[in-house]
Amino acid sequence: MPPVLRSRSNGSGLGRHTTVTGVLFSFAVIVAVVTVMVLTALERVSENANVLDEERSRETTIGALKTFENQLAATLDDYAAWDDAAANVYKPDGTPWTISNYGEMSVNSSLFDMAIVIDDEKKTVIAYQDGLPMQKPVSDFFTPSLWLLLDKVRAVDANGKPEATGFIRTEKGIAAVGIALVREKSGALNAPAGQHRYLIFARHLDDAKVSALGTTYVLNGLRLVPADSASAYSVEIADPARAVVGKLVWVSRSPGDIGYAQVRPMVIQALGLVGLFFVVLLIIGWLAGRRLKAEENSAREEALRDRLSGLSNRDGLSLAVDSFVAEARHTKRNVLLLYLDLDGFKEVNDSYGHGTGDQLIRAVAAGLDVLIPDGAVLARIGGDEFAIAFLSDAENAAALQLAEQILDFLAEPLEVGRRIVVVGASIGIAMSPLGSIDREELVRCADLAMYKAKEAGRARMTLYDPAMDTDRAQRNALELDLRMAIESGDLTLAYQPLVDAASHETNGVEALVRWNRPGHGPVSPEVFIPIAETSGLIESLGLFVLRKACETAKQWPELKISVNVSPGQFRNPAFTDYVRYVLKQTEIEASRVMLEITEGYMIQNPQRTRQSIERLKSLGVKVALDDFGSGFSSIGYLRQFGFDRIKIDRSLVTDITGNGQQREMLQATVALARALDIPVTAEGIETEEQAIALRLFGCDSLQGYFFGKPMAADQINELLRERREVQPQRRLAR
Repeated sequence: MPPVLRSRSNGSGLGRHTTVTGVLFSFAVIVAVVTVMVLTALERVSENANVLDEERSRETTIGALKTFENQLAATLDDYAAWDDAAANVYKPDGTPWTISNYGEMSVNSSLFDMAIVIDDEKKTVIAYQDGLPMQKPVSDFFTPSLWLLLDKVRAVDANGKPEATGFIRTEKGIAAVGIALVREKSGALNAPAGQHRYLIFARHLDDAKVSALGTTYVLNGLRLVPADSASAYSVEIADPARAVVGKLVWVSRSPGDIGYAQVRPMVIQALGLVGLFFVVLLIIGWLAGRRLKAEENSAREEALRDRLSGLSNRDGLSLAVDSFVAEARHTKRNVLLLYLDLDGFKEVNDSYGHGTGDQLIRAVAAGLDVLIPDGAVLARIGGDEFAIAFLSDAENAAALQLAEQILDFLAEPLEVGRRIVVVGASIGIAMSPLGSIDREELVRCADLAMYKAKEAGRARMTLYDPAMDTDRAQRNALELDLRMAIESGDLTLAYQPLVDAASHETNGVEALVRWNRPGHGPVSPEVFIPIAETSGLIESLGLFVLRKACETAKQWPELKISVNVSPGQFRNPAFTDYVRYVLKQTEIEASRVMLEITEGYMIQNPQRTRQSIERLKSLGVKVALDDFGSGFSSIGYLRQFGFDRIKIDRSLVTDITGNGQQREMLQATVALARALDIPVTAEGIETEEQAIALRLFGCDSLQGYFFGKPMAADQINELLRERREVQPQRRLAR
């Protein structure tokens, strides 16, 4: 190396050494200054901790005294506001009762050790201490401040509570004392003014009780001392005359000093280590900075990805759609967006657990990833919701084709772990022509179209149509009005008679909800009940119907009441508790209530259905299977769930007089139920021929327009009144 370069190298090294030395020296000075500052701060923290502990101890001691007094006050209120006391204490021969229930109760009691009853003239009726009669007059045992409490009790107006408590010095020491007017629990008192009697309880602050307070409230060395005792930490005890009768004192723990002594050496050592490892930290910091930058880049990508499925998440979709819209405006292409909601995912989660549900999400994500076109973005935007966005030269044709492929894919059974599950999807499709619609509006349109697909029956795709906005607005308005109607009780119930198949006498009614929407007129249950189910109002609606039906049925003791239960109510684990509450509130016999459920929920959740039915039947209510024969009815349901009754669907009844095959099928259905000893109700009876045929088939109960349309409660009352008038005449005729 040339000398000049060597010299420059040495000089350069000396300069770097000086720089490093200067930096280290500066750092050492900073460490020293910081050490002094930290130690000073610790001293201040120590002082503040001591002050805070003293304040806490003072407030705790005051609270302990107040609790001691309040416990006596609560006991006094229980004994003074007592119907038996108001009846016996004022009797001329009530002294034995008073001694037994007041005086003798003061022996070994943790609540009071003195019980005294006086009259308006301050004369003693009874006076007991520790279960024995007092040897001294009350006025000699207590200081005169006792009578200040009596004055407070007398001064209470009719709306107040005639009780007063306070601390008073006695010959035995200091006691919490309470005085209360003996009265009924309601506050009423038949004794005239001047003949009132007052109950006095006293609870002395002896050493044992003070020690117990110290233990309970973590007060070190708590003890009771005379009023003139000097102490750094004390709380005065004053009587009703504001005279100090004693003090509670304690020993400060000085937590700040203890903590400071423990922490100071460690702080000094820690600050020393900071200096020693300063250089190491600089090197590590430089290396960590490089790693951090790489991790930040990775974190940005991870923040846009769904962890469960590995797909883009909602934020990632938003960025992608924004990018597609911007590109579409320049390239004159269209942005297509598909919103997918899995049908039946909740049932899979409920039946097999969230682990299986997660596996299903991953399986669906993998399948969708294969189907999407090149350049498309697939995202999971919610629990069971997915979205697909891509650019296309065509309009909706590409999206419709993709949606059809997705529906075909999800129509096939999926193997998830060791289980085979079947789910479908409701798909909404929206388009931004040439990028003219921004991302937020495009997402809203696709989401709206998806919900329209779900409302239309699921497992289908729906293109966005501007008319959907009007439908959504109308539906939202309908939902809002329905919510208000439920909350205000503006819904009404109609009751359709259930009759005995042999006598045609009404033996029950089915409650059916009706809604006359203000400004619009009657709304069909087929319209507002699905809205209640999808909006989460079905539980409050169902509870309203059940409560109203039970309240009304109280006036019809000879009738049973049937109420329909929706799947939304039935899948709620708390539904049994709601039913129990309604039965208790309305005081109706549980055996008169029949809850009707449809088979759809049983197919999805057989185990949960069986448990729910067992819980309901434990209340005493009956459970019926409604619309039997309209779907997947099978003997397995009847045997597995133990229904109390089945109701034959009207679709099996409609043409039994003219269709031999349908008549044979209905006859076999009834025979099946009868073989299982399950009573059968037939719905939809509209002619006498149908009624006769179903009675001959074995149905014991019938329902339909032939016997009566749904009617108001007043009409049911009229029917029952006529029947009650006819029955005596029939008995006389016999």
